[in-house]
This record gives sequence, C-alpha cells and structure tokens, in this order.
Amino acid sequence: MNIVEKIINGHIAGGKFEKGKESSIQIDQTLTQDATGTMAYLELEAIGVEKVKTELSVSYVDHNTLQMGFENADDHEYLRTVAKKYGIFFSKAGNGICHQVHLERFGKPGKTLLGSDSHTPTNGGIGMLAIGAGGLDVALAMAGRPFYTSINKITKIELIGKLRPFVSAKDIILKVLEILTTKGNVGTVLEYGGEGIKHLSVPERATITNMGAELGVTTSIFPSDEVTREFLKKQGREKDFVELKADPGSEYDEFIKIDLGMLVPLVAKPHSPGNIAKVSEVSGTKVNQVCIGSCTNSSYSDLSILGKMLEGKKVKDDVELIIAPGSKQVLNMIAKDKTLSRLISAGARIAESACGFCIGAGHSPNTDAVSVRTNNRNFEGRSGTASAKIYLASVETAAACALTGEITDPTTLGLEPIKVDQPEFLLDDSMILKDFDPKTTITRGPNIGSPPEKNPVRDNIEGIALLKVGDKVTTDHIMPAGARLKYRSNIPKYSEFVFEIVDKNFSKKCLENKKKGIANILIAGESYGQGSSREHAAICPAYLGVKAVIAKSIERIHKANLINFGILPLQFENHKDYESIQQDDEIVIEDIIKCLQDNKTLIIKGKNIKLRYDLTENDKNILIKGGKLYA
Repeated sequence: MNIVEKIINGHIAGGKFEKGKESSIQIDQTLTQDATGTMAYLELEAIGVEKVKTELSVSYVDHNTLQMGFENADDHEYLRTVAKKYGIFFSKAGNGICHQVHLERFGKPGKTLLGSDSHTPTNGGIGMLAIGAGGLDVALAMAGRPFYTSINKITKIELIGKLRPFVSAKDIILKVLEILTTKGNVGTVLEYGGEGIKHLSVPERATITNMGAELGVTTSIFPSDEVTREFLKKQGREKDFVELKADPGSEYDEFIKIDLGMLVPLVAKPHSPGNIAKVSEVSGTKVNQVCIGSCTNSSYSDLSILGKMLEGKKVKDDVELIIAPGSKQVLNMIAKDKTLSRLISAGARIAESACGFCIGAGHSPNTDAVSVRTNNRNFEGRSGTASAKIYLASVETAAACALTGEITDPTTLGLEPIKVDQPEFLLDDSMILKDFDPKTTITRGPNIGSPPEKNPVRDNIEGIALLKVGDKVTTDHIMPAGARLKYRSNIPKYSEFVFEIVDKNFSKKCLENKKKGIANILIAGESYGQGSSREHAAICPAYLGVKAVIAKSIERIHKANLINFGILPLQFENHKDYESIQQDDEIVIEDIIKCLQDNKTLIIKGKNIKLRYDLTENDKNILIKGGKLYA
C-alpha cells in the first residue's frame, strides 16, 4: 500500500476503503481557530456530549486577535471556557498560528487530523492525514463520529535532485500549481516521495502541503522518515515518531516527476495562486509592500534565512516590510539568536504571531499597491485593499523585493548561499491551557448566537436566480473575512455582508424574497467555493433563504458545507446551459426529494436544463432532514 492507503485503512470506521466511494474515517485529532471555532463549539454543545472523544482537540486563537470592539474578546472568552468544560486544549492569542503550532507541538505521523481551516493539510508535512473541513464536521469528529470523504485519485509527486541556492520549497508548490492548476483536483490526494525529499526539512514540507489547499485537493502528505524523527526529537517529542513510507511497488493513479535542480524562483501573480510565472518574467515591477509570515512561511528557518539576507542592509525607503513569526516559539528563537534585531535594524515592522495580513486583518496595502507576500492566497480584495495587486512568493524572493524595491530574482543578488543550522527548539507551552473542569460555566457575550436553524430541502423549489457569478468564486467573495469576521458568532449580523463585494444589496434582496416565500438561487461557473473552509459561506446564505447553488463545479469543502446546512448543490449536466440562465430568471425545480431518492436527473422546468448531483445516500438524508446537525 501507499502511505494514504495505509493511514486510511488503519482508520476506517466501517466497511473498507475503495477509491471513488465514500469512506468513513475515525479522526484522532482536531483543530479549530477562532474564526470558525465559535460556531463549531456552538454545534458541539448542540450535539450534547460531556467531553470530546478524540485523542486530542486543540482550540487556537489566531485569526482575529485585533480586539477592535468587544466581539473578538468575547468570542475568545467563550472559546476558553468551552475548552475548559469539554477537555479541549486552548492556545491563547499570541501563542501562534494554528498550523505552525500544531506542527511544532502536536502533529504525529500516521494520525488523522481534521481541522476547521482549509490549510489543515499543513500537517501532512509531518506525515499526518490532515484534512480541512467545515466546523460542523469537526464538531461531529470531536463527538466521536467518523468523517465521511471520497478519495477518487492518489497522485504520486516524485521529487528528485536538490534545490539550488535561493530556490525554496515555496517554489516547489508553485511549480505544482503551475502543473495541476487550481481546479479539477477535487477528490485527489497528493503523496510526495523520491530521493529529493531527504533534503527538505519538516517546515519546508509543511509549506508544500499547506498550499496544496490552493490546488483544491483533499490533502497532501509526505513520508515520515529520519528528517521527521530529527524534527520531533528537537521538539522534545521523539516518542511520537513512527516511520511511514510507501511499500515497494505501490500503485498510484498518476505520477508527476519534478527535478528540484531545474526549478527557478516563481511567483503567483494577481489574482490567483495558480497564476504562475517565473520571477525573471515580472522582474522590475515596482513593489510597495512586502509581507513575510502566515501559516505557509513563518517557521524559524524561514525567518533565519530572511535575517541573514537582510543582515547589515536596509529595506528600500519606499517599501514597507512586515514580518509575522508563525508562533511564540519562533519569535522566542529569533529573539535569542539576534535574528529579530537584524530584522528590526533592516527596517522591518514586527507583527503579532497571528494570521493577520493573510486574511486582511490589518496591514492592508495602499491604493493600487503591489504587495509581495509569502502567504498562500492572493484573491482580489482579500488583503483589505480592493485595488491592490498581491504576488505570492518565497521568503527569498520577498527579501530580494524588500531590498531592491522591485520584483527581483534572489539568485541575481550575488549573495553567498545561506545555510541554516536548526538549533534545539525552545519549548514553552505555558500559553496552551490544558486544564479540564466539566463544571465550568461557559461565558457568552452578546455577540454569541445560536447554532444554525433546521433547513430541509424543499420538494419543489420556486425561486429566482438572484445572483449569477463566474468562475473561481471564493468563500471570501461569499463571506468576507478581515474586519467582518468579528461577527462570525452572530449569524443574523454576519449575514448582512454575504456577497457584499459583488452586490451590496444581496442580503436585503434575499430577505425580501424569503419573506415572500420565494427561494433564492445562486448560479455559478467553475470551482465555486474555492478557498477557506469557512462554513459561514453556507450558513449565512441558508439563513437568507438560499435553497440551491447551480454551478459548473463546486469545490469539496464548500460543497460539504452546503449539504451540512441544507442548501442543494447542483451542477449543470451540460456546461453550456450556464449561458442559458440570466440573473433574475425564474427557476422552478419539481419533485426534488423523489428524484434524489430515485437517483433521477433534476430538470429546470420551462428551460429543460438538466442538473446533476454528486450526493451519497448520507448526503441526501442530511439535506432532507434539514442539515447535518439534525440528521
């Protein structure tokens, strides 16, 4: 068996693993973050358990740590008290970004991890089967229920050779994005191997698995080998090591070979992680801002390389450089070895160990700016500045841009190759609260709402195509992040901002139709629901009376979230029919429940447009009963 098959077969909750068919997998660990965690824990309370039933569950505060107004602070206190009551570890604001901290302190090779964040596959870098999901799926996993998923394809990416100086792991995943693109990979798992991986540290591997989320794959994973053992040993966790590798002759559905020695520095141009170019092809572009950090590139080794590139130099006068260490451990270590002072002396601003600029929570660039960032997404407007152009790049490329004031290939700077010796990690878990008291009273501020309402699918949908959008509509388009995230626990309030960057009156029009009994329907192109696992992108539309999404294709996590909250996910049988529906058209679909039960094609009445659905019997049951919380 290959690595993926070994882990799944060791965690099957019932039946056997077959590609292309739904499998139920027992989950060992879960993680949540504050942007998705409040709703996940409201759902956990509604399920009704006395204590979580996983081996380990961790609640992180890393997204909205800027406490403007009472909402975020209230949510953090809710999360702290819920964690104490239910036996969940609680990582306080300032301790670091969930994926970085989990990799450092909790990730275990061979285990399963389900997280209410799309970048949960970061921990595939340590040999976990780590999958992002909606908060309700994570809540059910904490309650001991299995996670249901379909894996259609396992692709082997064989890495050979060795990276040249100033070419990095970020360039590897950008190359994979160039090859596979951001769409058409639903149901795929990437398994990395080849002799080239021995030259990649666990944080470098994690950079690669982290941005696998941008491909739309279910997850990505590396073997657990001596590199993994050494990482765990320095984290004081050598006992967690198990060797994990594919058997000789293991079968895969696809092979991709990448010669690391042939790679050059790459960037993702605006406004998609899949818009790949060589740095040399866009060199000379004026740069206004450089941001280094996020769950993709904020490890000790990343910032150590940065410190050595900037040592004794100054950031260009008209460039703003912002650095966010990934965790308190990283910040402590760069402070101890004087990397931090080098960065400050070079002219850098040091941000909190949090998601921050990656999700548009602060450090928005100026109007029409070019911002080069080491994070994983560059969707239009995500930075908080609608007109900004965001380029995604490696730490090495970002450093070169900060020094020169323009997009610059770091291999052209004439610097000596940089070697980072990994010291022993500084171990301090004092900001991770681990006490459990079932008698704890949960604190609920005025921003804390209730779990989603029951929302059964209608047998007959009579409605309006209230909004028609194109390809690659992200969850950021549907449900804005940044400052709006502070309303995440208050569904009626957060719902006011659904699709606000597309149509400011969308929410108001939805509610007017809902009062009249008219169903709201969304029409979309390819890869609808890319990006974040934010289940609010389904909960809030459901609250507004959205009954169906009809698209050319829908991304995995978002499709699951739509099902979980009673919105029917449909796809055009013929993609050309997308052109036949205009915004504000009347949409009538009849006998839905009977068609679902009999596996019959649904038809838009009067237009004779055929709609298909990729739903398991479990999915259909959830939709008919009004959502996964009620099924």
